[in-house]
Formats: sequence, structure tokens, C-alpha cells
Amino acid sequence: MPSRSPRKPASPKSAKPTELAAVRLRIDAIDAQIQDLIQERARFAQQVGRAKGPLKSAVDYYRPEREAQVLRMVIERNPGPLSAEEMVRLFREIMSSCLAQQQPLKIGFLGPEGTFSEQAVMKHFGQSARRLPLSSIEEVFQEVEAGNADFGVVPIENSGEGAVHSTLDMFFNSSLKMCGEIELRVHQFLLSRGGSLEAIERVYSHPQSLAQCRGWLREYLPKAERIAAASNAEAARRARNADDAAAIASATAAAVYGLKIVEGPIEDRADNTTRFVVIGRELFAPSGRDKTSLLVAAGDRPGTLFKLLEPLAKRGVNMTKIESRPSREGKWQNAFFIDVEGHIEDPALQRVIGDLGPFAAQVKILGSYPAALL
Repeated sequence: MPSRSPRKPASPKSAKPTELAAVRLRIDAIDAQIQDLIQERARFAQQVGRAKGPLKSAVDYYRPEREAQVLRMVIERNPGPLSAEEMVRLFREIMSSCLAQQQPLKIGFLGPEGTFSEQAVMKHFGQSARRLPLSSIEEVFQEVEAGNADFGVVPIENSGEGAVHSTLDMFFNSSLKMCGEIELRVHQFLLSRGGSLEAIERVYSHPQSLAQCRGWLREYLPKAERIAAASNAEAARRARNADDAAAIASATAAAVYGLKIVEGPIEDRADNTTRFVVIGRELFAPSGRDKTSLLVAAGDRPGTLFKLLEPLAKRGVNMTKIESRPSREGKWQNAFFIDVEGHIEDPALQRVIGDLGPFAAQVKILGSYPAALL
């Protein structure tokens, strides 16, 4: 019997196409499972809607405290390799799509298209929400108050430049409540039509963005005129009309308005972050990890600030921020915007409000809302 030559093992190269095909088949099967589960989730979301009865619009179905709880569970059970931030983004879009089955939420923001405020809207509400670009922070408040927008998103502070005073001042007379917060990592880019740094003679941007890039502008464009605009997107619209003009705005604005990125990121601080708040017409229930914002005013007397803060320490409530603004009550009178940990329904915070009553001229609850996730 003739001897057989030993069979040569398959080389790694010849095995790879078969292995790759098997992996792709497995991915296809997983994709089908994911799709089925998303549709099942959507059907259960419909059941929740029916259980709530014949409500008027999407805002009646939206519960930020429940959404925050769901996303915290996503973070807690995430083993990788996808980051917690990516997983939250994916689940946010799923929830946004499910909610939009009833009717998309209408969200007002400081426009036009391409602003950081619009990015904050998409980060918090997902792509399925209907975005309403408005011309000013005041108009965002007005449209939410009138019911033309379900919620609004407005900037309230920057990690390097501090409070956005135009937003804080709106709360003196507005009945709207803060019902969410968003922390957005902000990258600033220098944009122009021609793409040449040497040709730039003037730079348009929102005052906050000009301040965030003050050092870079001083070093690289010391002679250029700095011109404030209502928003970064508005600055980009103005810069596209001349070769000697530039705007400081997002990379998104460059794509929207047909500009070239000349330099960037150019913000002076590597951790440049803007905090936005969601404004709405009602307070929501506790989520389990919340913040509360207060407006407190008192007369100009010795020990005023101490007496306003003492109840927080006494009741074990942690203050995360305090900002002083001129009061509307009189010359040299101040009011304090105070952020604390906890929900206004918490017993400790209820006792703080009671302690402030005899001393403060005004205590206004601006909102209790889930703390920012990421």
C-alpha cells in the first residue's frame, strides 16, 4: 500500500477568510438580536404611554429623573470595551427615538445652527428631539414660558470664565425651573473662508469664546480686531463673507457654514468645559443623585453671607457653587445663586429652607434636577 504523505496544516493565511466569514455571520446575528430588542423596548415604551392615559404631548411623557436612573445603570454595568460615555450616547439615542413615537420634544436653544448650545441639546435629548434655534437666551426663556418649546437649553457657566450672567439674570423674574444639567467639553477652532492665518484682520465670536481663547489670540493674532457676536454660529456666518475675517467656533460650525479650520483647538485651558441647564415649566421628582439651585437675597447687613450659609453647614448639605449678582431690589443690594447637593424634597434641604425663612428677604427654588452624568 503506498504511503501517504503527511497532510500539511492549513496556513494562517488560508484560515483567515473562513474565520472572518464566521465572525461576520456572528456579528450579523447579534445585530438582528439588538434590532429585535430595540423594537421590543419601543413596544414597552408605548405601553408606558398608554398607561399614562391620553396625555397632550411629548412633554407629558418625558421624565428626566427616570432617564437619569436608566443611564446610571448603563454606566454601572458597563464592562467595556466601549467607554461609559459611548454607551450613554447610544442608550440616549434609543430613549430619544422611543419617546419620539408619541411626538418629538421641542427644545429651544441659542442659535443659529452649529452652536455649542445645539451640541448640548443633542447630547442630552438625542437626535430625535426637534431643535428650535433662537436668537438670544432671553428668547429661549420666552418660548419655553409660552409653551412653544417644551424645554430650553442655556449656558450657565464655563470652567475657565465663570458664570454666564445673562442666563442667571433671567431667573430673577422667570417662573421656569432648572430640570437638568449638561457638561459639554468645548473645543474652540479658528475658522475662515480663505484658511490663511496671515490674512486675518478681525475675529468674530461670542464674548465667552473670545475670553476662553484670550491667550492664544494675544500670541498669534495680537493686531486683529476682536468683535463680539450673539453666538459662535452667528460669528461663523459673518466670517464667511470676507477673506480677512475669521470666527472662533466649533468644528461643526465650520462644516455648516463652509469655512476652513485655520487652527485648533485654540482654547487656553485643556479642560475647557461649559455647563448648560435645561429649563422647563415644572419641578420633577428625585432621581437619587440630584442638585438643587436656589436664589437667596438678603439685606446688606454685617454677617449676611454667614447667616445665609450657616444653615447648610448645620444641616449637612454640601454647597457646590455660589455666585453673587446685583439684586433688583435696590442699589448695592446683592442676591446669591447657590447650588447644593440633594433634591428639594430631601428633609435636610427642607429644614435649610425653613432656617433661611426668618432672615432672607427672598428664597426662590430655581430647580432640582439630576446631576450631570459625564
